[in-house]
Amino acid sequence: MMEIKPESRPKAVRSFVIRSGRMTDGQKAAFEKHWPLYGLELNQGLLEQVRNFGRSSELIVEIGFGMGDSLIQMCLNSPDANFVGIEVHPPGVGRIINRAALERVENLRVYMADAKDVLAECFADRSIDRIQIYFPDPWQKKKHHKRRLIQNEFLTALQPKLKLGGILHLATDWGNYAEHMLGVMESEPQFVNLGGAQQYSPRPSWRPETKFECRGRKLGHGVWDLIYKLTP
Repeated sequence: MMEIKPESRPKAVRSFVIRSGRMTDGQKAAFEKHWPLYGLELNQGLLEQVRNFGRSSELIVEIGFGMGDSLIQMCLNSPDANFVGIEVHPPGVGRIINRAALERVENLRVYMADAKDVLAECFADRSIDRIQIYFPDPWQKKKHHKRRLIQNEFLTALQPKLKLGGILHLATDWGNYAEHMLGVMESEPQFVNLGGAQQYSPRPSWRPETKFECRGRKLGHGVWDLIYKLTP
């Protein structure tokens, strides 16, 4: 039986903690049955679309897909695109590959690893059409803000992987983190805000509204989307 734990290189500060969520029998079984098809690993080196998907197409990468429901929906909605999901929490990975198999999704591959390592080791420069990061951990306490994923240092590592003209799409339901994201992004001159300078964007058609988000909206909770284009 394969060892079910995320891959990660040593780091001083992490943007995540491994939650001790219990895996269902179905999620465990999914790793045995479906990881060979859907799973990718750091030691495999650079992703090659023809080798890993059987074709070359628009490449969309989602960092932190949680339980994966919206990512599966995007795969179904855009069958001509290739999607790569990155997540460190095994229950979410087990769930998404199980559902992908049930839905016969062919345009999805998954890393169970630290996104920083995946970006550094598994994507060639200028190879990704869109990177999406939805509802990352907001690390609410001020002393933990250094753990937030969206930082200038992370963008320095991320931006070479995007194609020129590629899209970075962020979303959060935590107002303070939205302000933080906006401040960081507006300080990066190579990214142009498609919503207008210092502005948030409407939710685009490609991002499905989650059940949690819909329930929160009815209760008056906010959700903020930020969409940026990488320029030369």
